[in-house]
Amino acid sequence: MDKFLNEIICGDCIEVMKDMPDKCISMALTSPPYGTLRDYKGYTFDFEGIANQLFRVIKKGGVLVWVVGDQVIDGSESGTSFRQALYFKEVGFNLHDTMIYQRRTLPHKHSRYEQEFEYMFVLTKSGRITFNPIMRRKIWKENRTTKVYGRESDGEYKKGIVPQTEDTIIGNIWAYNVGGGHCGDSASHDHPAIFPEQLAKDHIISWSNPNDIVLDPMCGSGTTCKMAKLLGRRYIGIDISEDYCEIARERLEAVETGVPVKETRKGQIPLFK
Repeated sequence: MDKFLNEIICGDCIEVMKDMPDKCISMALTSPPYGTLRDYKGYTFDFEGIANQLFRVIKKGGVLVWVVGDQVIDGSESGTSFRQALYFKEVGFNLHDTMIYQRRTLPHKHSRYEQEFEYMFVLTKSGRITFNPIMRRKIWKENRTTKVYGRESDGEYKKGIVPQTEDTIIGNIWAYNVGGGHCGDSASHDHPAIFPEQLAKDHIISWSNPNDIVLDPMCGSGTTCKMAKLLGRRYIGIDISEDYCEIARERLEAVETGVPVKETRKGQIPLFK
């Protein structure tokens, strides 16, 4: 595995994953092409091949987060996201949670209510998974107490009373602002479909631990890998496009050196002065 760790690898992700050992990845987080909504350098998307390789390389108790939306064709949503979720179940994954990524600040321009969300399918393999829940402060403070039961050493149950906590686990609808201004650096802007760094951060915290290996098989501008590195995880990024791989490497180099990327590769106006 050493040749893969903390690297951005240019190549077909199916072929690259074929060289990886079985059950070596703790977590994968990725977002596939959504039909023909984006130009991905002419890459042909073999979903079933990718799904099968992901199931092989993810370890027992590991997690795959698949962020996906549907293309609208001739007035009808494609339903591709649902078919992909069901195929993941066919190959052996458990559909642990169907989460929603709500995209803020989108324009309204269609003859229907604007599509403001994408699915985040959280898929797991059998075994005990890592779960470090994101917490929030409760809106109101409760003074009630809760009954709990604990097993005594002699096998008898004993009832106890504990106070309510002030924090609670957040729900499974996560809202983020979208667009280049929410990606932390300007180098990512040369990629056509970036998701917010906070989204990657929240998932990596939730489903992995420090030093775990986090894989993004279609890493694009490298957001998953960047946030994995910042959070003390090891990462593997794969993309078919050398242009996108170079963007990802620039962003990771900036993390390594502490010097922000000053301009995009196309010479656009920099976010960092």
